[in-house]
Amino acid sequence: MVAASVPIEQLVGQHITFGYNEQTLLFDVSLRVQAGEMVALLGPNGSGKTTLLRLLSGVLRPRQGTILLEGRDLRSWGRRGIARRIAVVPQDLHTPFQFTVEHMVGMGRAPFQSSFLGAPSKEDDVMVAEAMEEAGVASLAGRVFNELSGGERQRVMIAMALAQQPAILLLDEPTSHLDIKYQIETLELVRHLNQRRATTVIAAIHDLNLAARYFPRLILFQRGIVADAGPAEVLDSALLKKVYGVDVQVGIMRGSVHLSILPPAENTRAEPHEVEQHPHIHVLAGGGSGEVLMRALADERYAFSAGALNIGDSDHTLALRLADDVITEQPYAPISPGALEHVRERFRHTGILILCPMPIGPGNVPLLREALAARRKGLTILLLDAPKGSVSVCLDGKKNSSEVVARDYTGGEGTQILTELVGAGAISFASVQEVLEWLRQHAPNNVVVRPPA
Repeated sequence: MVAASVPIEQLVGQHITFGYNEQTLLFDVSLRVQAGEMVALLGPNGSGKTTLLRLLSGVLRPRQGTILLEGRDLRSWGRRGIARRIAVVPQDLHTPFQFTVEHMVGMGRAPFQSSFLGAPSKEDDVMVAEAMEEAGVASLAGRVFNELSGGERQRVMIAMALAQQPAILLLDEPTSHLDIKYQIETLELVRHLNQRRATTVIAAIHDLNLAARYFPRLILFQRGIVADAGPAEVLDSALLKKVYGVDVQVGIMRGSVHLSILPPAENTRAEPHEVEQHPHIHVLAGGGSGEVLMRALADERYAFSAGALNIGDSDHTLALRLADDVITEQPYAPISPGALEHVRERFRHTGILILCPMPIGPGNVPLLREALAARRKGLTILLLDAPKGSVSVCLDGKKNSSEVVARDYTGGEGTQILTELVGAGAISFASVQEVLEWLRQHAPNNVVVRPPA
């Protein structure tokens, strides 16, 4: 009896965080790529796609976290060792020298040569010839690289990568400056290499339709992983609108997911009666305290907004998938004046605020103050206790449980605000189920409900 083969985790990122100075570009990113996979990295400009590729290739080192190549820490491989396993194809490449195509492709053999200026071996010559043939640039061998078209240069760079005989091919926006003919040719070549050589491919792609057509696995970024699955799951119109900020229509064309960007409506200013169509539930959470509630609201098809939430917080990642609007703040950062004003505006158009049992620190105390001010102006506020067996607020207007102190890191200021909220009429609930029952009884006509999927 032959044992089933176990997929090999070829490249693993564990809780990667990276940034420059005080700006965090990637926060707590974890991914596992198996040998032979084709993975597309998606996301708007600045979302961290190129940064992740540079981290995976060893050009950058993470501020926190670990990258494993074939089970070993990437740093232990050394530059030559990494170059023998991973090849990188940049967006474009220009050289001040008049190198021929054959010379450029030959540079891919550098990791196998004793010195950069050393004479190539017969094996090097064979590998270069095979790489040019497979990439379809053998006829360009004597041409000057800088004189080629964009599509031709892209193929030469892929040939240069192939000469390295890599197990993993990283491509940074390989179709961004190409016309449609060369876009298709480039990705057809990449898919051919994946199928023929079993080369693992990880590519940052800006064209969602091309990503859906050529890549079985898509990872959507917004300074962290928002979604990681197949095209049908990741290319969801509501999710893409939150990440890219545009309306997208998703359909099926010739068996592949196809997207169309929808133009803005002529009348984008909401009329007074349209204000009532905004979500009337807003969730204040953080640190994972809102996960059960948000999933329950989504299961019941309640429309809701959430935030402010820091990028990288598990509640932020979930809210991007489930909420109709998410107020976002930078990782580890206190609530900024801009985000706080957004929260105030949201409270003005919210009928019900649900406050989850989040850890209370100096960074989110301003949110509690805004909630208290909104309650005094008449906003209905529901206080959700922590699950049984964990820290619980247990504020019922009659007693102030000492348990809330266990998650109050403000020296008592947070506890005082919660107590004042109860005194001002906020309603406490012991479970998410109780919150749902209250919503069904007291707000059936005041809450926008999503239509069934």
